[in-house]
Amino acid sequence: MLSAHDTIRDLGGIARGTHLQTLGFTRQHLADQVKRGTIQRVRPGVFAIPSLADDIRSAIAHGGALSCVSVLRSHGIWVLPDETGPHVWLGPSQHALAHPHCRCISHYYGGTPVPGAASIERALLHLRRCAGDEAFFAAYESAWRIGKLSRAARDRIRAALPRVARWLVDLARPDADSGLESLLRLRLHLLGIRIGCQVTIVGVGRVDFVIAGRIILEADGEENHGSSDKRHRDRVRDTAASRLGYETLRFDYAQIVHDWPTVQAAILGAMRRVRPAAARA
Repeated sequence: MLSAHDTIRDLGGIARGTHLQTLGFTRQHLADQVKRGTIQRVRPGVFAIPSLADDIRSAIAHGGALSCVSVLRSHGIWVLPDETGPHVWLGPSQHALAHPHCRCISHYYGGTPVPGAASIERALLHLRRCAGDEAFFAAYESAWRIGKLSRAARDRIRAALPRVARWLVDLARPDADSGLESLLRLRLHLLGIRIGCQVTIVGVGRVDFVIAGRIILEADGEENHGSSDKRHRDRVRDTAASRLGYETLRFDYAQIVHDWPTVQAAILGAMRRVRPAAARA
């Protein structure tokens, strides 16, 4: 017979005691393994291997399953809200369980959470309820871009959304390089501004967006534009674009997320400057 540790590991790192008993492990044996430290009792009736991720362990101890921001970020998906603690999915009639060092954020949503982590699909749906349409849209596009959402998964997410929110999925694209691009495009769409996405300009290269044929918009994440070499390349590109008659507007994370009115005003101002020039031409 396999060890309790190896069995739980093969089950994904978590197992209910009732399931382990059907595999031949007695309660006494499981208790002995807990004392030896080869497995851990996360909450009554649920066991885990010691290497289980801390946030999943906390979610189980809290009485539910990890979800929302916590699950998405663990898969490398771009998420807008800062994570202040594990986001835990609890059923609507459940009660959170007290446990040491609890920083959990409880989400009382429909369904029955299984100890562990929710799927990416469910985590995206939970994120919309937790943080709103913008956060959902940016995370959805990020998950699609990195290959985490199949066509079937996208269809299921769309069907699960309220009818008034399904346009978010219909607007989404798989080629946004960052969540900042997703936010920028969504907000411009809501303003009724038509944009070209991921446009290649001869002599400049690929740019994030082009508006009115002459305004380049770039969303500069710190991870992509933080080094001096990358900033220099950006300036070279901007100079080449200017030589071709383009105006380039660059916005970083803090501007797009925390100072959108200023960003919006800059974009609308550039569009007003372009219109008289276009009329004279």
